[in-house]
Amino acid sequence: MIEDTVARPPLGPPPVRFWPALDLKATEFDPVLEELMREGPVARIQLPHGEGWAWLVTRYEDVKAVTNDPRFSRAPVPGLAVTRLAPHFKPKPGSLAFAEPPDHNRLRRAIAPAFSARGVERLRERAREMLDGLVAKMLRDGPPADLVARVLGPFPTTVICELMGVPYADRERMSGWVHEILFPAKGAAVTGRAKDEMYAWFAREIAARTADPGDGEDILSLLGAAVAAGDISAEEAVGLVGPVQIGGEAVTNNCGNMLYLLLTRERLRERLCEEPELRPRALDELLRYIPHRSSVGLARIALEDVEIGGARIAAGDAVYVSYLAANRDPEVFPDPERIDFDRVSNPHVSFGHGPHFCTGALLARMEIELLVEVFLDRLPRLRLAVPAEEVPWRRSALIRGPEALPVTW
Repeated sequence: MIEDTVARPPLGPPPVRFWPALDLKATEFDPVLEELMREGPVARIQLPHGEGWAWLVTRYEDVKAVTNDPRFSRAPVPGLAVTRLAPHFKPKPGSLAFAEPPDHNRLRRAIAPAFSARGVERLRERAREMLDGLVAKMLRDGPPADLVARVLGPFPTTVICELMGVPYADRERMSGWVHEILFPAKGAAVTGRAKDEMYAWFAREIAARTADPGDGEDILSLLGAAVAAGDISAEEAVGLVGPVQIGGEAVTNNCGNMLYLLLTRERLRERLCEEPELRPRALDELLRYIPHRSSVGLARIALEDVEIGGARIAAGDAVYVSYLAANRDPEVFPDPERIDFDRVSNPHVSFGHGPHFCTGALLARMEIELLVEVFLDRLPRLRLAVPAEEVPWRRSALIRGPEALPVTW
């Protein structure tokens, strides 16, 4: 819990621990993070890029407190050389990731209709049709197949492009940009160029829709209308839309992890086939259990002195939270290392917490539901085409997942 620094004398700072960018396989939990969790609720870390060190908060209640406390802000981060996992980042004005209230609320309102429960449900049937088409073509072509290439990759990309309003002719190019940004194995120059090209494309599209807003309900049309109304600037609209497009790729990897688990743990799959009413609770448990990203995400900066878990966080210090660690807190999730579909209370933070709670959480949940439903009901004989240990996993990736998922039936 967060307390005022006057409450009691803080403990001395822990040593700085270097946290390398590990290429982990399957759903293995990061061993460095596991050690840091054992050592105490607050640690100090140095990541592969940037400068200096940062605090790491791992306990569930502390993570929730930091992410909901205005004394910790992301707004100063772009101007600082904070230690970080990514080689570099070039946030644009308008990026929700670094905005704080009230600007954060103003920006988020511009696209909120697309991500509302009504907006997502309006897309469900179209998304189901797109998924059915991908699966049908894979089945027609016959086994074996790479489930990532044939279904898990194209489906979320198609859905987010549909919601975004990206024309069909540009969707393959958009997918390539997103892939180079999220999986920077080709180096910083390639990643930087992909970002520049993607944002330039968005700037042109938003400008066109600002000149002629129309009444479209896709995200680019909503942004064009918001710019035309003076609610946000054109620059903010471009900075807002990029991360939204990139975020759609996360479903590919999350579902790849989920299906890998269900393909390699037969009893879990059998239960979901035999007890379909269990599926909503099971999806929450899989979301809690799966370590969906590498290391940590974006830092926050302490705006004043604060005490967390006995450690004094000084004004100006960088602070990271680990949602992965929070999801394994035994005080909140008994026996956290076990996948338990009967877990009744599951307040996981896989979509974040506080003002920066994932904008696309409802959309991601809908896509995951459709993918798992198809996997269980239409592909009951699906199995891995290679031994589990031969499934290739993404390397040098910010978001973890299988690079390919070879299957047969």
